[in-house]
Amino acid sequence: MMKGNLLHPELLSALAGAGHGSQILIADALYPHSTGVSSTAAIVHLNLRAGMVPAADVLKTVAETIHIEAATYMQTAEGGASEAVQEFQQLLAQHVHGGGEKITWSSLARMEFYTACREPDVCLLVATGETRPYANLLLTVGVP
Repeated sequence: MMKGNLLHPELLSALAGAGHGSQILIADALYPHSTGVSSTAAIVHLNLRAGMVPAADVLKTVAETIHIEAATYMQTAEGGASEAVQEFQQLLAQHVHGGGEKITWSSLARMEFYTACREPDVCLLVATGETRPYANLLLTVGVP
């Protein structure tokens, strides 16, 4: 089910354990990493310092490693998509399923997004060094 060149052992292990319908949170540096997911979710810290590792780099690597069925982003305070999310949408537009189906996109207001990320289907939080606000993305694992 996995593909790509990912080398990080903890991230590989967590992604390998995620099956169809599992969810993966790519979180910015401002996200409440220790309390923003259920206690059963793995947390992989890639947030070495501000700006390192950017969320887009993590998204590219994850998208090269697993099949993504859907993506949900945290809305800005104004209810729209942040600059980071617009970048994520462009990145994932390049990743389509074999049948040509595109990734399904949805959004949630901040507090609803936090609630969704605490659900038991979220099996992994990847903490990034992304400092742009509202750069949080919840991915649903698909099938090849």
